[in-house]
Amino acid sequence: MAATDLPLAPLERLVRRAKADRVSMTAAEALRDVLNEIGLEISSRAVELATHAGRKTVTGEDIRLAYNQWKKRW
Repeated sequence: MAATDLPLAPLERLVRRAKADRVSMTAAEALRDVLNEIGLEISSRAVELATHAGRKTVTGEDIRLAYNQWKKRW
């Protein structure tokens, strides 16, 4: 997965919504890289869940369940 999958402007806005006064380009890039990595982990788990359920289509429920499982690891 390429690190450029997510555009930087929305990520900068996300950090600003967390009350940052200023956001460096490297901060937005780092957040993009982290979110890409986490997104890939959660998506891969969601595919496993769908496959286990005998489906080829990944649903929102698969994503939510995969996210909750990922979150519990921390």
